[in-house]
Amino acid sequence: MHTFEYEAPETIDEAVRLLKEAGGSARALAGGTDLVVQMKERATRFPYPVTVVSLDRISELHGVDFSDADGLRIGAGATMTDVATHPAVRERYAALAEGAGVVGSLQTMNMATIGGNVCNAAPSADTVPPLLVYEAEAVIVGPNGRRNLPIAELFRGPGETALAPDELLAELRLPLPAAGTGAVYERNTPRKQMDIAVVGVAVALTLSGDTIQRARVALGAVAPTPLRATSAEAALQGQTANEETFAKAAEAAVKDSSPITDLRASAEFRRHLVRVMTMRLLAEAANRAKGTS
Repeated sequence: MHTFEYEAPETIDEAVRLLKEAGGSARALAGGTDLVVQMKERATRFPYPVTVVSLDRISELHGVDFSDADGLRIGAGATMTDVATHPAVRERYAALAEGAGVVGSLQTMNMATIGGNVCNAAPSADTVPPLLVYEAEAVIVGPNGRRNLPIAELFRGPGETALAPDELLAELRLPLPAAGTGAVYERNTPRKQMDIAVVGVAVALTLSGDTIQRARVALGAVAPTPLRATSAEAALQGQTANEETFAKAAEAAVKDSSPITDLRASAEFRRHLVRVMTMRLLAEAANRAKGTS
């Protein structure tokens, strides 16, 4: 491993200052489950960092808070265990709890942060499809202050986000789901744990009786970035929640995807998984929605 400078600021402003002074040669370190491995393997998608800025001591970046008025706030430094086990997340944002609960082993979940999972910008990131269907907003801090960005606009490509080199993701904000909303996340992997998604699917449906008032479908590992399957959502809007509707939406989701063939799966198999998983999860989301009405 190359040598590098290590900084451990205690405030966001100090961390931003250090990133700005580094002029693009610094990397922020959260849980380290991605960055440290990349550095050891010299597999960073950017030039090897001259400075590593640890975010661990910044208390503002930690914590998970919920209120009926404001919805859910998740500090970027909250661990996967923090998110997956939080009572409000499990009750109101079940798909996100499911996504956070499959990120590596228990040891990894205790270290990996939601901010790191998002900012690593892997197409297969397990928390991102749930964040997309819940329409999360990223709160970003930089030298010019704070700005909010819909999570759907954060990703630019594999390993690339809209964050400037001197900006940090401070927190994620999720609005309160409407009554009658059910959501679910599932991924397909060759192994149950310690693997990354071949395909990830998140679904959120808001029902009034059997009518779909609102639909959100998000896909992971089938495009350069996680994405909203907008054609599938359009096929669901205003329709009756039944097998025929779900089948049409699943076909639309396949068309929304653009998978590749790699060592882990063929593009054809990924399209098959999108179809099968989307249809199954739509039915599960509808069942959950009816239970929350």
